[in-house]
Amino acid sequence: MTSEFMDYVGSQVFGVWFLIGAALVFWMQAGFAMCETGFTRAKNAGNILMKNLMDFCIGTVTFVLIGFGLFLGENALGGFLGKPNFDIFTSYQSFDWSNFVFNLVFCATTATIVSGAMAERTRFISYCVYSAVISAVIYPIEAHWTWGGGWLAAMGFHDFAGSNCIHMVGGICAMIGAAMLGPRIGKYEKDSKGKIVKVNAFPGHNLPLAALGVFILWLGWYGFNGAAATTVEQLGAIFVTTTIAPAIATVVCMIFTWIKYGKPDVSMCLNASLAGLVAITAPCDVVDALGATIVGAVAGVLVVFGVWFNDYVTHVDDPVGAVAVHMVNGIWGTLAVGLFATDTAPTYSLAAADGSKLLGLFYGGGLKLLGIQIVGLLATAAWTAGTIYVTFLVIKKTLGLRASAEEEITGLDITEHGLPSAYSGFAINDMSGTMEINENTNLGESSYEKASEVQKAAAVHVVREETVSTAPSGAAAGLFDSGMHKVSIIAKLARFDALKKALNDLGVTGMTVTQVMGCGIQKGAGEYYRGVELDATLLPKIKVEVIVSEIPVDKVIEAAKKALYSGHIGDGKIFVYNVSRVVKVRTGEEDFAALQDVE
Repeated sequence: MTSEFMDYVGSQVFGVWFLIGAALVFWMQAGFAMCETGFTRAKNAGNILMKNLMDFCIGTVTFVLIGFGLFLGENALGGFLGKPNFDIFTSYQSFDWSNFVFNLVFCATTATIVSGAMAERTRFISYCVYSAVISAVIYPIEAHWTWGGGWLAAMGFHDFAGSNCIHMVGGICAMIGAAMLGPRIGKYEKDSKGKIVKVNAFPGHNLPLAALGVFILWLGWYGFNGAAATTVEQLGAIFVTTTIAPAIATVVCMIFTWIKYGKPDVSMCLNASLAGLVAITAPCDVVDALGATIVGAVAGVLVVFGVWFNDYVTHVDDPVGAVAVHMVNGIWGTLAVGLFATDTAPTYSLAAADGSKLLGLFYGGGLKLLGIQIVGLLATAAWTAGTIYVTFLVIKKTLGLRASAEEEITGLDITEHGLPSAYSGFAINDMSGTMEINENTNLGESSYEKASEVQKAAAVHVVREETVSTAPSGAAAGLFDSGMHKVSIIAKLARFDALKKALNDLGVTGMTVTQVMGCGIQKGAGEYYRGVELDATLLPKIKVEVIVSEIPVDKVIEAAKKALYSGHIGDGKIFVYNVSRVVKVRTGEEDFAALQDVE
């Protein structure tokens, strides 16, 4: 009687822990949101938050309708998928509520991984579509193979909490999506032959926010890995390995980047913590402390290699390092089971289809378990790559996958959501990198040629200081036209690179650029915040100032107007001032002589 009672209490306690673990995994959505937002630029912060919110919400809808049945329904097609069902609606009284919630939060995590790699240039509607496909079809079917009694489970394939089924799958989707999408504007510089000659860094706008996200994710990972534990001993061992691996990965990454780059890299170490967590997710219940240490150490190096490989070899632009963290280390964690699985782990139960015990290669098990892991990994990767490629291809041909160049440079917060800034009241702006001309680029040149002088004047207003041609005396001396002029141009951030190129083509080589805030939305413009129309909102602008003497000021004005013109009121303003005196501090040269090497 006592034994039966204790078994009952134990089952109830672990049933509650199972749901607490699910809640911790749900809380990881906040971690992903904070991490991705911090690693990207401020002008896209609201867009990132919206996508992470919709990942879970859209995922819930699709998982209810079809995903749960494909995942945990009765085996069909030889264990390829589960039979779709609507038991949650037709048999709610006897429905497995806990299992549904637990697997739902894992499903949402898979879709969230993709967000970071494709950040800052993906259309929101397209993101919603492929997020739904991942949650409805891609994840449920491959997860059924391993966790739903499918054909990989019958082989003895082991992925305790998702290095393969979640992280590698999300990472592969991220890799293919980012590759098909193309890099952010200015990420790579090319020579005249189109060869990439330089990789530019786009620092995240808020590392404290990214660090908060990593700590939230680490906390949530104790539920991610430990929720399915059935004994105190197993739970304790999982907590140990889930702590050791990321800690070792971070220390190794710190040392490695310190040696390689001369300083310990903060953002890379944050990625390394996540890489260690991803890598230990599959083997967390079957490795000992030594195995967890090795898994973490390798992960700490792999994440640095993965980021470098994408930047310099594949040229896949991944703003947050999602591919290096999730795909690369998801693969490593899956293989680590076949290398380090040991029967000294509590409640170890790995067995082949014939009932024989399976151990890792370095623990006397030979190649059998490693071979099973490789088969499972390759099968999952092939399914994921094929289905997500078709998904992205269809979206690209129909809805369009990528935002326009102007939308990307302006920021997706305002262009996709009508949100002037996610940091209203704070002066946080982003200066874009070098603008590359591509199929999405529109510099406005053709429309400028067709526009009337009235339209040009309305869109780009020019204000000149009045001057006289002969030098007067007294107070009016400041109005004398010295032949030197300061041209001050206020423009949209999105037009900066076009403006810079136009001025460079004229021979202007020196300019001062300042980020400023402009009142950029007029009453009736149709932008809303929480249902209330925005009358006037400060938007990021740039102020470009040049001093010219030999170059005719009218040519500068015309070049600037042509570069800035889009046909909309508010394209910019140009102010022209007379300059009475210029002194070059270094040489003491004055006036025309002082300007000759900076125009």
